[in-house]
Amino acid sequence: MLSINPATGESLAAYTLTTWSDASALAQRAAAAAPQWADQRFAERAAVLHKAALILRARAKSYAELIAHEMGKPITQGQAELEKCAWACDYFAENAKRFLQSQLIETDATSSYISFEPLGVVLAIMPWNFPFWQFFRFAAPALMAGNALLLKHSSLVPGCADAIAGLLREAGAPDGIVTNLRLSSEHAQALIEHESVSAVTFTGSTEAGRAVAARAGGALKKQVLELGGSDPYVVLVDADLKAAAEVCVKSRLDNAGQSCIAAKRLIAVRPVREEFEAEVIARMREYAPGDPLDAHTRLGPLASEDLRDRLHVQVQKSLAGGATLMLGGVVPDRPGAWYSPTLLSHVGPGMPAYDEELFGPVAAIIEAEDEQDALRIANDTPFGLGAAVFSRDRARAEHIAKTRLRAGSCFVNESVRSDPRLPFGGVKQSGYGRELSFFGIQEFVNVKTVYVK
Repeated sequence: MLSINPATGESLAAYTLTTWSDASALAQRAAAAAPQWADQRFAERAAVLHKAALILRARAKSYAELIAHEMGKPITQGQAELEKCAWACDYFAENAKRFLQSQLIETDATSSYISFEPLGVVLAIMPWNFPFWQFFRFAAPALMAGNALLLKHSSLVPGCADAIAGLLREAGAPDGIVTNLRLSSEHAQALIEHESVSAVTFTGSTEAGRAVAARAGGALKKQVLELGGSDPYVVLVDADLKAAAEVCVKSRLDNAGQSCIAAKRLIAVRPVREEFEAEVIARMREYAPGDPLDAHTRLGPLASEDLRDRLHVQVQKSLAGGATLMLGGVVPDRPGAWYSPTLLSHVGPGMPAYDEELFGPVAAIIEAEDEQDALRIANDTPFGLGAAVFSRDRARAEHIAKTRLRAGSCFVNESVRSDPRLPFGGVKQSGYGRELSFFGIQEFVNVKTVYVK
Protein backbone atom coordinates (compact mmCIF):
# COMPACT_ATOMS: atom_id res chain seq x y z
CA MET A 1 0.00 0.00 0.00
CA LEU A 2 1.47 3.33 -1.12
CA SER A 3 0.91 6.73 0.44
CA ILE A 4 0.78 9.44 -2.25
CA ASN A 5 1.22 13.19 -1.84
CA PRO A 6 -1.82 14.63 -3.69
CA ALA A 7 -0.12 18.00 -4.17
CA THR A 8 2.73 16.50 -6.21
CA GLY A 9 1.69 12.97 -7.15
CA GLU A 10 4.87 11.65 -5.53
CA SER A 11 5.02 8.51 -3.39
CA LEU A 12 5.58 9.15 0.31
CA ALA A 13 5.94 5.68 1.82
CA ALA A 14 4.98 2.05 1.40
CA TYR A 15 2.97 0.20 4.04
CA THR A 16 2.26 -3.49 4.55
CA LEU A 17 -1.35 -4.57 4.95
CA THR A 18 -2.35 -6.39 8.11
CA THR A 19 -3.04 -10.05 7.35
CA TRP A 20 -6.37 -11.58 8.31
CA SER A 21 -4.76 -13.87 10.86
CA ASP A 22 -3.00 -10.92 12.51
CA ALA A 23 -6.17 -8.82 12.46
CA SER A 24 -8.11 -11.66 14.11
CA ALA A 25 -5.45 -12.04 16.80
CA LEU A 26 -5.38 -8.29 17.46
CA ALA A 27 -9.18 -8.21 17.73
CA GLN A 28 -8.98 -11.00 20.31
CA ARG A 29 -6.29 -9.06 22.17
CA ALA A 30 -8.58 -6.01 22.25
CA ALA A 31 -11.44 -8.09 23.63
CA ALA A 32 -9.18 -9.48 26.34
CA ALA A 33 -7.93 -6.01 27.28
CA ALA A 34 -11.33 -4.30 27.29
CA PRO A 35 -12.64 -5.52 30.70
CA GLN A 36 -9.65 -4.16 32.61
CA TRP A 37 -9.99 -0.79 30.85
CA ALA A 38 -13.72 -0.75 31.67
CA ASP A 39 -12.94 -1.46 35.32
CA GLN A 40 -10.72 1.60 35.64
CA ARG A 41 -12.14 4.65 37.36
CA PHE A 42 -13.30 7.53 35.20
CA ALA A 43 -10.43 9.61 36.56
CA GLU A 44 -7.91 7.06 35.31
CA ARG A 45 -9.37 7.00 31.81
CA ALA A 46 -9.65 10.79 31.88
CA ALA A 47 -5.94 11.08 32.60
CA VAL A 48 -5.20 9.28 29.33
CA LEU A 49 -7.52 11.58 27.37
CA HIS A 50 -6.07 14.71 28.96
CA LYS A 51 -2.56 13.51 28.12
CA ALA A 52 -3.65 12.83 24.55
CA ALA A 53 -4.93 16.42 24.34
CA LEU A 54 -1.56 17.71 25.52
CA ILE A 55 0.27 15.67 22.89
CA LEU A 56 -2.11 16.81 20.14
CA ARG A 57 -1.46 20.44 21.01
CA ALA A 58 2.28 20.04 21.44
CA ARG A 59 2.66 18.32 18.06
CA ALA A 60 -0.01 20.18 16.14
CA LYS A 61 2.45 21.51 13.57
CA SER A 62 4.11 18.16 12.83
CA TYR A 63 0.78 16.32 12.70
CA ALA A 64 -0.66 19.04 10.44
CA GLU A 65 2.32 18.62 8.13
CA LEU A 66 1.62 14.88 8.01
CA ILE A 67 -2.03 15.55 7.13
CA ALA A 68 -0.94 18.01 4.43
CA HIS A 69 1.46 15.48 2.91
CA GLU A 70 -1.02 12.59 2.92
CA MET A 71 -4.31 14.23 1.91
CA GLY A 72 -3.49 17.81 0.97
CA LYS A 73 -5.19 19.82 3.71
CA PRO A 74 -3.68 23.33 4.12
CA ILE A 75 -1.53 23.35 7.23
CA THR A 76 -3.49 26.01 9.11
CA GLN A 77 -6.69 23.99 8.61
CA GLY A 78 -4.90 20.89 9.81
CA GLN A 79 -3.77 22.67 12.96
CA ALA A 80 -7.37 23.77 13.60
CA GLU A 81 -8.47 20.13 13.18
CA LEU A 82 -5.94 18.99 15.77
CA GLU A 83 -7.01 21.64 18.28
CA LYS A 84 -10.58 20.43 17.88
CA CYS A 85 -9.44 16.87 18.61
CA ALA A 86 -7.72 18.06 21.79
CA TRP A 87 -10.89 19.92 22.78
CA ALA A 88 -12.96 16.76 22.35
CA CYS A 89 -10.51 14.74 24.48
CA ASP A 90 -10.66 17.30 27.28
CA TYR A 91 -14.44 17.70 27.01
CA PHE A 92 -15.24 14.01 27.40
CA ALA A 93 -12.56 13.51 30.03
CA GLU A 94 -14.31 16.20 32.06
CA ASN A 95 -17.93 15.19 31.40
CA ALA A 96 -18.08 11.43 30.87
CA LYS A 97 -18.64 10.58 34.52
CA ARG A 98 -21.62 12.95 34.66
CA PHE A 99 -23.02 11.64 31.36
CA LEU A 100 -22.78 8.00 32.47
CA GLN A 101 -23.73 8.16 36.13
CA SER A 102 -26.47 5.73 37.13
CA GLN A 103 -29.99 7.14 37.02
CA LEU A 104 -32.34 6.21 39.87
CA ILE A 105 -35.90 5.35 38.81
CA GLU A 106 -38.73 5.05 41.32
CA THR A 107 -40.62 1.78 40.95
CA ASP A 108 -42.07 -0.82 43.34
CA ALA A 109 -38.55 -2.21 43.81
CA THR A 110 -36.38 -1.60 46.83
CA SER A 111 -33.98 -0.04 44.38
CA SER A 112 -34.14 0.35 40.60
CA TYR A 113 -31.86 2.28 38.35
CA ILE A 114 -30.28 2.52 34.91
CA SER A 115 -26.57 1.86 34.57
CA PHE A 116 -24.36 2.37 31.54
CA GLU A 117 -21.74 -0.23 30.67
CA PRO A 118 -19.31 -0.33 27.72
CA LEU A 119 -20.12 -2.71 24.88
CA GLY A 120 -16.56 -4.04 24.55
CA VAL A 121 -14.66 -3.66 21.26
CA VAL A 122 -15.81 -1.10 18.70
CA LEU A 123 -14.52 -1.26 15.12
CA ALA A 124 -14.06 2.20 13.61
CA ILE A 125 -13.90 2.42 9.80
CA MET A 126 -12.77 5.97 9.15
CA PRO A 127 -12.33 8.28 6.10
CA TRP A 128 -9.44 10.43 4.97
CA ASN A 129 -10.95 13.93 4.82
CA PHE A 130 -10.50 14.76 8.52
CA PRO A 131 -8.04 12.00 9.40
CA PHE A 132 -7.61 12.92 13.07
CA TRP A 133 -10.98 14.54 13.85
CA GLN A 134 -13.18 11.79 12.41
CA PHE A 135 -11.43 9.34 14.74
CA PHE A 136 -11.30 11.44 17.90
CA ARG A 137 -14.89 12.64 17.73
CA PHE A 138 -15.89 8.98 18.08
CA ALA A 139 -12.94 7.76 20.13
CA ALA A 140 -12.96 10.32 22.94
CA PRO A 141 -16.47 9.40 24.16
CA ALA A 142 -16.08 5.69 23.34
CA LEU A 143 -12.83 5.42 25.31
CA MET A 144 -14.24 7.34 28.26
CA ALA A 145 -17.20 4.94 28.26
CA GLY A 146 -14.72 2.08 28.72
CA ASN A 147 -14.61 0.53 25.24
CA ALA A 148 -11.57 -0.79 23.35
CA LEU A 149 -11.13 0.41 19.76
CA LEU A 150 -10.00 -1.13 16.48
CA LEU A 151 -9.15 1.48 13.83
CA LYS A 152 -9.41 0.67 10.15
CA HIS A 153 -8.41 3.96 8.57
CA SER A 154 -8.49 5.06 4.94
CA SER A 155 -5.68 3.78 2.74
CA LEU A 156 -4.97 7.40 1.81
CA VAL A 157 -3.77 8.31 5.32
CA PRO A 158 -1.80 5.37 6.77
CA GLY A 159 0.75 7.66 8.42
CA CYS A 160 -2.01 9.53 10.23
CA ALA A 161 -3.44 6.22 11.47
CA ASP A 162 -0.04 5.21 12.85
CA ALA A 163 0.35 8.60 14.53
CA ILE A 164 -3.07 8.36 16.19
CA ALA A 165 -2.40 4.91 17.64
CA GLY A 166 1.07 5.98 18.73
CA LEU A 167 0.01 9.12 20.54
CA LEU A 168 -2.69 7.25 22.48
CA ARG A 169 -0.17 4.62 23.56
CA GLU A 170 2.13 7.44 24.66
CA ALA A 171 -0.78 9.02 26.53
CA GLY A 172 -1.14 5.84 28.58
CA ALA A 173 -3.75 3.75 26.80
CA PRO A 174 -3.01 0.12 27.76
CA ASP A 175 -1.97 -2.43 25.15
CA GLY A 176 -4.94 -3.58 23.12
CA ILE A 177 -7.18 -0.60 23.87
CA VAL A 178 -6.45 1.30 20.63
CA THR A 179 -5.22 -0.83 17.73
CA ASN A 180 -4.50 0.35 14.19
CA LEU A 181 -5.23 -2.23 11.48
CA ARG A 182 -4.20 -1.67 7.86
CA LEU A 183 -6.95 -3.75 6.33
CA SER A 184 -8.26 -4.25 2.84
CA SER A 185 -11.92 -3.35 2.40
CA GLU A 186 -12.72 -7.07 2.14
CA HIS A 187 -11.06 -7.86 5.46
CA ALA A 188 -12.61 -4.82 7.13
CA GLN A 189 -16.05 -6.06 6.14
CA ALA A 190 -15.23 -9.54 7.43
CA LEU A 191 -13.96 -8.12 10.73
CA ILE A 192 -17.41 -6.68 11.40
CA GLU A 193 -18.63 -10.24 11.97
CA HIS A 194 -15.66 -11.22 14.17
CA GLU A 195 -16.74 -12.58 17.53
CA SER A 196 -14.49 -10.09 19.35
CA VAL A 197 -16.19 -7.04 17.77
CA SER A 198 -19.26 -5.73 19.58
CA ALA A 199 -20.18 -2.69 17.49
CA VAL A 200 -19.18 -0.67 14.45
CA THR A 201 -18.90 3.01 13.61
CA PHE A 202 -18.48 4.10 10.01
CA THR A 203 -17.98 7.47 8.34
CA GLY A 204 -17.95 7.58 4.55
CA SER A 205 -20.11 7.35 1.47
CA THR A 206 -23.73 6.28 1.56
CA GLU A 207 -22.97 3.37 -0.76
CA ALA A 208 -20.22 2.01 1.50
CA GLY A 209 -22.43 2.69 4.54
CA ARG A 210 -25.11 0.41 3.16
CA ALA A 211 -22.57 -2.40 2.89
CA VAL A 212 -21.41 -1.85 6.48
CA ALA A 213 -25.00 -1.69 7.72
CA ALA A 214 -25.90 -4.91 5.93
CA ARG A 215 -22.92 -6.76 7.37
CA ALA A 216 -23.37 -5.41 10.89
CA GLY A 217 -27.13 -5.89 10.80
CA GLY A 218 -26.71 -9.47 9.68
CA ALA A 219 -24.49 -10.04 12.70
CA LEU A 220 -26.93 -8.13 14.97
CA LYS A 221 -24.28 -5.61 15.99
CA LYS A 222 -24.85 -1.98 16.93
CA GLN A 223 -23.70 0.54 14.34
CA VAL A 224 -23.43 4.30 13.93
CA LEU A 225 -23.27 5.62 10.37
CA GLU A 226 -22.27 9.13 9.33
CA LEU A 227 -22.66 9.17 5.57
CA GLY A 228 -22.85 11.62 2.69
CA GLY A 229 -24.50 14.98 2.54
CA SER A 230 -25.57 17.61 0.05
CA ASP A 231 -26.21 20.41 2.48
CA PRO A 232 -28.62 23.17 1.39
CA TYR A 233 -27.79 26.73 2.40
CA VAL A 234 -30.99 28.73 1.96
CA VAL A 235 -30.65 32.47 1.30
CA LEU A 236 -33.92 34.33 1.90
CA VAL A 237 -34.93 37.70 0.50
CA ASP A 238 -33.97 39.63 3.65
CA ALA A 239 -30.56 37.98 4.13
CA ASP A 240 -27.34 39.94 4.53
CA LEU A 241 -26.02 38.83 1.14
CA LYS A 242 -22.39 39.77 1.71
CA ALA A 243 -22.26 37.91 5.02
CA ALA A 244 -24.15 34.93 3.60
CA ALA A 245 -21.77 34.69 0.64
CA GLU A 246 -18.77 34.85 2.95
CA VAL A 247 -20.09 31.99 5.08
CA CYS A 248 -21.15 29.89 2.08
CA VAL A 249 -17.86 30.20 0.23
CA LYS A 250 -15.73 29.46 3.27
CA SER A 251 -17.85 26.43 4.07
CA ARG A 252 -17.72 25.22 0.47
CA LEU A 253 -13.94 25.63 -0.01
CA ASP A 254 -12.47 24.72 3.38
CA ASN A 255 -10.61 21.40 3.09
CA ALA A 256 -10.95 21.81 -0.70
CA GLY A 257 -14.67 21.20 -0.29
CA GLN A 258 -14.11 17.68 1.00
CA SER A 259 -16.56 17.76 3.88
CA CYS A 260 -19.90 16.03 4.33
CA ILE A 261 -21.33 19.20 5.89
CA ALA A 262 -19.91 21.73 3.42
CA ALA A 263 -22.28 24.20 1.76
CA LYS A 264 -23.05 22.40 -1.48
CA ARG A 265 -26.42 23.60 -2.78
CA LEU A 266 -26.75 27.37 -2.43
CA ILE A 267 -30.47 28.06 -2.77
CA ALA A 268 -31.33 31.72 -3.28
CA VAL A 269 -34.80 33.18 -3.80
CA ARG A 270 -35.27 34.87 -7.15
CA PRO A 271 -35.22 38.57 -6.04
CA VAL A 272 -31.70 38.19 -4.57
CA ARG A 273 -30.24 35.34 -6.60
CA GLU A 274 -28.28 37.48 -9.05
CA GLU A 275 -26.78 39.76 -6.40
CA PHE A 276 -25.94 36.82 -4.15
CA GLU A 277 -24.34 34.99 -7.05
CA ALA A 278 -22.10 37.98 -7.77
CA GLU A 279 -21.02 38.08 -4.11
CA VAL A 280 -20.21 34.34 -4.22
CA ILE A 281 -18.14 34.72 -7.40
CA ALA A 282 -16.16 37.60 -5.92
CA ARG A 283 -15.26 35.60 -2.84
CA MET A 284 -14.48 32.39 -4.69
CA ARG A 285 -11.99 34.32 -6.83
CA GLU A 286 -10.02 35.03 -3.65
CA TYR A 287 -9.20 31.33 -3.22
CA ALA A 288 -6.12 30.40 -5.22
CA PRO A 289 -4.78 26.84 -5.06
CA GLY A 290 -1.45 26.76 -3.26
CA ASP A 291 1.14 24.71 -1.42
CA PRO A 292 -0.60 23.01 1.55
CA LEU A 293 2.50 23.62 3.68
CA ASP A 294 2.31 27.38 3.16
CA ALA A 295 0.50 29.06 6.07
CA HIS A 296 -1.15 31.51 3.65
CA THR A 297 -2.76 28.78 1.52
CA ARG A 298 -6.52 28.39 1.88
CA LEU A 299 -7.13 25.87 -0.93
CA GLY A 300 -5.13 22.69 -1.38
CA PRO A 301 -5.56 19.75 -3.75
CA LEU A 302 -8.14 17.03 -3.48
CA ALA A 303 -6.99 13.92 -1.66
CA SER A 304 -6.39 11.85 -4.81
CA GLU A 305 -6.52 12.15 -8.57
CA ASP A 306 -9.35 9.65 -8.93
CA LEU A 307 -11.50 11.74 -6.56
CA ARG A 308 -10.67 14.84 -8.63
CA ASP A 309 -11.51 13.08 -11.88
CA ARG A 310 -14.84 11.84 -10.50
CA LEU A 311 -15.71 15.39 -9.45
CA HIS A 312 -14.83 16.77 -12.88
CA VAL A 313 -17.13 14.24 -14.54
CA GLN A 314 -19.98 15.40 -12.29
CA VAL A 315 -19.30 19.01 -13.29
CA GLN A 316 -19.22 18.14 -16.99
CA LYS A 317 -22.46 16.17 -16.76
CA SER A 318 -24.14 19.07 -14.96
CA LEU A 319 -23.05 21.45 -17.71
CA ALA A 320 -24.31 19.05 -20.35
CA GLY A 321 -27.61 18.97 -18.49
CA GLY A 322 -28.05 22.74 -18.71
CA ALA A 323 -26.06 24.27 -15.86
CA THR A 324 -24.06 27.43 -16.51
CA LEU A 325 -20.35 27.60 -15.67
CA MET A 326 -19.74 30.85 -13.81
CA LEU A 327 -16.23 30.09 -12.57
CA GLY A 328 -13.58 27.38 -12.79
CA GLY A 329 -14.43 23.90 -14.01
CA VAL A 330 -10.81 23.36 -14.99
CA VAL A 331 -8.33 20.58 -14.25
CA PRO A 332 -5.03 22.46 -13.91
CA ASP A 333 -2.15 21.26 -16.07
CA ARG A 334 0.14 20.27 -13.20
CA PRO A 335 1.02 17.14 -11.23
CA GLY A 336 -1.28 16.26 -8.35
CA ALA A 337 -5.00 16.18 -7.64
CA TRP A 338 -5.76 19.86 -8.21
CA TYR A 339 -9.10 21.37 -9.22
CA SER A 340 -10.02 24.99 -9.65
CA PRO A 341 -12.71 26.63 -7.48
CA THR A 342 -15.89 26.14 -9.47
CA LEU A 343 -19.34 27.71 -9.44
CA LEU A 344 -22.31 26.35 -11.35
CA SER A 345 -25.49 28.36 -11.80
CA HIS A 346 -28.94 27.52 -13.18
CA VAL A 347 -28.65 24.10 -11.55
CA GLY A 348 -31.75 21.92 -11.50
CA PRO A 349 -33.05 18.36 -11.07
CA GLY A 350 -31.42 15.69 -13.19
CA MET A 351 -27.95 17.20 -12.85
CA PRO A 352 -25.30 15.68 -10.57
CA ALA A 353 -24.84 19.12 -8.97
CA TYR A 354 -28.46 18.94 -7.83
CA ASP A 355 -29.00 15.23 -7.22
CA GLU A 356 -25.62 13.99 -5.95
CA GLU A 357 -22.97 14.91 -3.42
CA LEU A 358 -20.12 16.88 -4.99
CA PHE A 359 -17.06 16.26 -2.82
CA GLY A 360 -14.73 19.05 -3.80
CA PRO A 361 -14.47 22.82 -4.41
CA VAL A 362 -17.64 23.06 -6.50
CA ALA A 363 -20.68 25.08 -5.46
CA ALA A 364 -24.10 24.96 -7.12
CA ILE A 365 -26.49 27.92 -7.12
CA ILE A 366 -30.16 27.02 -7.41
CA GLU A 367 -32.81 29.69 -7.87
CA ALA A 368 -36.10 29.39 -5.96
CA GLU A 369 -39.34 31.21 -6.70
CA ASP A 370 -39.90 32.21 -3.08
CA GLU A 371 -39.33 31.03 0.50
CA GLN A 372 -41.67 28.05 0.24
CA ASP A 373 -40.04 26.92 -2.98
CA ALA A 374 -36.58 27.35 -1.42
CA LEU A 375 -37.54 25.07 1.47
CA ARG A 376 -39.01 22.53 -0.94
CA ILE A 377 -35.74 22.48 -2.88
CA ALA A 378 -33.70 22.26 0.33
CA ASN A 379 -35.54 19.10 1.36
CA ASP A 380 -35.59 17.67 -2.17
CA THR A 381 -32.58 15.45 -1.55
CA PRO A 382 -31.94 11.91 -0.35
CA PHE A 383 -29.49 13.35 2.19
CA GLY A 384 -30.13 14.95 5.57
CA LEU A 385 -26.89 15.72 7.33
CA GLY A 386 -26.86 19.52 7.69
CA ALA A 387 -28.63 22.65 6.49
CA ALA A 388 -28.44 26.40 6.99
CA VAL A 389 -30.74 29.36 6.49
CA PHE A 390 -29.84 33.05 6.16
CA SER A 391 -32.18 35.87 7.12
CA ARG A 392 -32.11 39.10 9.13
CA ASP A 393 -35.33 37.91 10.78
CA ARG A 394 -33.63 35.60 13.26
CA ALA A 395 -36.86 34.36 14.85
CA ARG A 396 -38.28 33.43 11.46
CA ALA A 397 -35.04 31.72 10.44
CA GLU A 398 -34.92 29.81 13.72
CA HIS A 399 -38.47 28.58 13.15
CA ILE A 400 -37.45 27.36 9.69
CA ALA A 401 -34.35 25.63 11.05
CA LYS A 402 -36.32 23.92 13.80
CA THR A 403 -39.44 22.87 11.94
CA ARG A 404 -38.97 23.05 8.17
CA LEU A 405 -35.51 21.75 7.29
CA ARG A 406 -35.05 17.97 7.44
CA ALA A 407 -31.48 17.44 8.60
CA GLY A 408 -29.56 16.38 11.68
CA SER A 409 -28.00 19.83 12.20
CA CYS A 410 -29.63 23.10 11.17
CA PHE A 411 -27.81 26.42 11.55
CA VAL A 412 -28.99 30.03 11.26
CA ASN A 413 -26.72 32.64 9.64
CA GLU A 414 -23.71 30.36 10.10
CA SER A 415 -22.10 27.33 8.50
CA VAL A 416 -22.90 23.84 9.71
CA ARG A 417 -20.17 22.45 11.96
CA SER A 418 -19.59 19.84 14.63
CA ASP A 419 -19.00 20.67 18.29
CA PRO A 420 -18.17 18.25 21.14
CA ARG A 421 -21.07 19.75 23.15
CA LEU A 422 -23.70 19.12 20.46
CA PRO A 423 -24.93 15.86 18.90
CA PHE A 424 -23.81 15.27 15.32
CA GLY A 425 -25.35 12.95 12.73
CA GLY A 426 -27.91 12.74 9.98
CA VAL A 427 -31.24 11.44 8.78
CA LYS A 428 -32.39 9.83 5.54
CA GLN A 429 -29.44 8.61 3.41
CA SER A 430 -26.97 10.52 5.61
CA GLY A 431 -27.05 7.74 8.17
CA TYR A 432 -28.23 7.24 11.74
CA GLY A 433 -26.95 7.42 15.27
CA ARG A 434 -25.16 10.37 16.83
CA GLU A 435 -21.62 11.31 17.68
CA LEU A 436 -20.44 13.85 20.27
CA SER A 437 -22.27 15.27 23.31
CA PHE A 438 -24.28 13.22 25.82
CA PHE A 439 -25.98 11.41 22.93
CA GLY A 440 -22.69 10.37 21.33
CA ILE A 441 -21.32 8.73 24.45
CA GLN A 442 -24.62 6.87 24.86
CA GLU A 443 -24.25 5.13 21.47
CA PHE A 444 -21.68 2.55 22.57
CA VAL A 445 -22.93 1.57 26.00
CA ASN A 446 -25.39 -1.01 27.25
CA VAL A 447 -28.26 0.91 28.83
CA LYS A 448 -28.92 -1.60 31.59
CA THR A 449 -31.89 -1.82 33.94
CA VAL A 450 -30.99 -2.97 37.47
CA TYR A 451 -33.94 -3.96 39.71
CA VAL A 452 -33.45 -4.96 43.35
CA LYS A 453 -36.26 -6.28 45.54
